Amino acid sequence: MKGISVPLSQRRRSSIQSAKTRLGADCGSDHELLIAKFRLKLKKVGKTTRSFRYDLNQIPYDYTVEVRNRFNRLDLIDRVSDELWKEVCDIVQETGIKTIPMKKKCKKAKWLSEEAVKRREVKSKGEKERYKHLNAEFQRIARRDKKAFLGNQYKEIEENNRMGKIRDLCEKIRDTKGPFHAKMGSIKDRNSMDLTEAEDIKKRWQEYTEELYKKDLHDQDNHDGVITHLEPDILECEVKWALESITMNKASGGDGIPVELFQILKDDAVKVLHSICHQIWKTQQWPQDWKRSVFISIPKKGNAKECSNYHTIPLISHASKVMLKILQARLQQYVNHELPDVQAGFRKGRGTRDQIVNICWIMEKAREFQKNIYFCFIDYAKAFVWITINCGKF
Repeated sequence: MKGISVPLSQRRRSSIQSAKTRLGADCGSDHELLIAKFRLKLKKVGKTTRSFRYDLNQIPYDYTVEVRNRFNRLDLIDRVSDELWKEVCDIVQETGIKTIPMKKKCKKAKWLSEEAVKRREVKSKGEKERYKHLNAEFQRIARRDKKAFLGNQYKEIEENNRMGKIRDLCEKIRDTKGPFHAKMGSIKDRNSMDLTEAEDIKKRWQEYTEELYKKDLHDQDNHDGVITHLEPDILECEVKWALESITMNKASGGDGIPVELFQILKDDAVKVLHSICHQIWKTQQWPQDWKRSVFISIPKKGNAKECSNYHTIPLISHASKVMLKILQARLQQYVNHELPDVQAGFRKGRGTRDQIVNICWIMEKAREFQKNIYFCFIDYAKAFVWITINCGKF
């Protein structure tokens, strides 16, 4: 049997699953048609830009001084909210990039000691003979360092779990096991065809989110019985409370400004944000940046190529959360008045766990007295995303 000799790079040899030749017409040559079956993997679409993050544990005093000085020169009286926000955003971004250090990734394994790193550097310097003698010692030191490092990490995880420090516990677990990277090389369009190009995938996600958050603007809202008198203007104390109550250590929105950069400015930030919120309240015109969201897709169970099998987490501007918290606080009293007493979940002092306990208690009593009970469970698709319910027909 004659063997088949085909020039192929070393990288592609493992991709061949089978190969065979086909006899053709006599053309005065010993060449024959070769048919091979390859198995190829599509290259994962990488990020085009690297995101940066401020080291918020080291915000220098120079940042607060420069931002305060530039804030004091701003004209805050009767300004268009969008223009004023753009000036504020530029000031914070320019000063932050210039004065605040960025978080740097550790290029070496965290568990390697300096002694082990020095021995590893010997190879990079080209000292092969010396590296050969030190390699065994490096492996021994590396195993020792890794064991000691993981032991300390596990002790800290157990301590955080025992003390109930949930945030520290999750951060330590994430730091130990590494971040989660979802493998999504392609997704399907509405016709179940695979999309592999970055632009096509981006358009598909845009199309999906527009359908997900779509609202029929032609529907007339029913305002019968709603109080229409004007609320008082936004107060500085409300802005101060809202700014201080925003949770820290959260991913920033499209402007890349975390709330910590405003909170450290205290009264100066309150004064500027109050002017913006006051203009929004008067004109009902929001800054364009405050109306934009960056969606992060987190896969759920199921087919990872379907957009519906992802959590779409929106990242909004942290500054816009100040106005949203003020509106939420003002609406809360009206919402509590409209909701029935049996409503639980997303209400202060009334969690769903209380209702679960009530269901268990009802089941126990029904079983004790031999009574039939009936429960109705209603599951809304995408309930945390968007639901429009006509209360008159429900």
